[in-house]
Amino acid sequence: MSATWWRGAAIYQVYLRSFADGNGDGIGDLAGLRARLPYLSDLGVDAIWLNPWYPSPMADGGYDVADYRDIEPSFGTLAEAEKFIEEAHALGIRTIIDIVPNHGSDQQEWFVQALAAGPGSAERGRFWFHPGRGEHGELPPNDWQSIFGGPAWTRVADGQWYLHLFAPEQPDFNWTNPEVVQEFHDVLRFWFDRGVDGIRIDSAAVLLKDFDSIEESYTDHDGVHDIYRAWRRIADEYGERILIGEVWLPDQERFALYLRPDEMHTAFNFDFLACAWDAAALRRSIDTTLATHAPVGAPPTWVLSNHDVPRPVTKYGRAITSFDHGERRDGAPSDPVLGERRARAAALLAMALPGSVYIYQGEELGLPEVDDIPGELRQDPIWNRSGHTVPGRDGCRVPLPWSGDAPPFGFGAGEPWLPQPPAWKRLTAEAQAGDPASMLSLYREALRLRREELGDGTLNWLDTTDEVLAFTRESGVTCVANLGLEPVRLPPHDAVLLASGPLDGGELPSDTAVWLRTT
Repeated sequence: MSATWWRGAAIYQVYLRSFADGNGDGIGDLAGLRARLPYLSDLGVDAIWLNPWYPSPMADGGYDVADYRDIEPSFGTLAEAEKFIEEAHALGIRTIIDIVPNHGSDQQEWFVQALAAGPGSAERGRFWFHPGRGEHGELPPNDWQSIFGGPAWTRVADGQWYLHLFAPEQPDFNWTNPEVVQEFHDVLRFWFDRGVDGIRIDSAAVLLKDFDSIEESYTDHDGVHDIYRAWRRIADEYGERILIGEVWLPDQERFALYLRPDEMHTAFNFDFLACAWDAAALRRSIDTTLATHAPVGAPPTWVLSNHDVPRPVTKYGRAITSFDHGERRDGAPSDPVLGERRARAAALLAMALPGSVYIYQGEELGLPEVDDIPGELRQDPIWNRSGHTVPGRDGCRVPLPWSGDAPPFGFGAGEPWLPQPPAWKRLTAEAQAGDPASMLSLYREALRLRREELGDGTLNWLDTTDEVLAFTRESGVTCVANLGLEPVRLPPHDAVLLASGPLDGGELPSDTAVWLRTT
């Protein structure tokens, strides 16, 4: 593979708990993932990105890390992880893992030491411990709120408070402390030494805090770039290793700073992910993305879903098709037929764009969001932190259906950790594999053609009506997506390479996309 493999890669996101269960305990694991590597090879992906696989109490699905140098026992062992990396490489598939630098687990050794050591200790200096306000310190140090809801501070037995931008079980590290800086440098080298090809950096923009500010001030401070310049130097020591940022920023100029040649290689394109199914909005998002990345020479990324957002089939079937973390629209009515048709078209649109593309597990099966999980079975901390008013993210994390006519659908021998809908029997990988009209077949063929003829590069827009997006890539492949209500005439072409749905003679139906040969 090329030294710049990441510029046009198709990267498949594995949420390990829900991918495949190899030991029958109802939880996905490395044994299950290793057994399904041929499936991912046949799908045609270039890399696998795994959500955190470290030992964790699972207060936040593994993003509360207790040990950055080992594997969660329910997932397997460090030796199995090394074997997985080796087996994936043998199939031409790279491995990208999550590093969570903003916070750890309250059960991590450092935090346990900090609680025992007391106020003013070096151990507490690795985190953000502060005295409280009020006559007896009974009020938190400031009024910052947790991203998961409720106060961002928790008081400990001796009266001090510690900061957690997320759940109380996830204390924030103090990135002004040299010990914290060195610890994560060592963690990067630990995994690069074991063959990991890339690091996805969770919550990358929130590491530094300004407690002197009246407003909440913890996002995108200038000093965070020095942290990632040091990380980049370490990655470059190993050659062909990449850094990928989870950077949620509305300011595109600020976003681009993370992608300068001495910082991250790429960052997630949340603007595109959150965009409505609307031609003008998507055109603006694509143009803004390309314009943002060009000055720093970084390839864009295109993302339709991940482990934190509603699945495309459901989102695109709703009356409001955009997404916002502040207004998730969980449980809003969705037209499954319309949603699937649009999701198929969106997949071809995203995969035709220049840069890298991310596919969240189950996206290739057209899985819908599961909105009716019983409250007592929900595990996302957002559910409890919101007083059971926000369902949270469990609906896109339901274990995958592989085969059979009833749960657990080949996921494993045990009962899955979240319930699978019985209706998923038509969506199993087995049921779709032999159907040329299935979502799985569409993804397989699109990824094959993409690897051969698309990937990184540029595009040229074609003149079309307001409800149509059309562009041509260097290889002579033209993508046309009709987001309007009426069919449109296809442009002159030599051949139809792939369509998201049936074509009507020389016309492209509503909510359909097509790839044409136009050389």
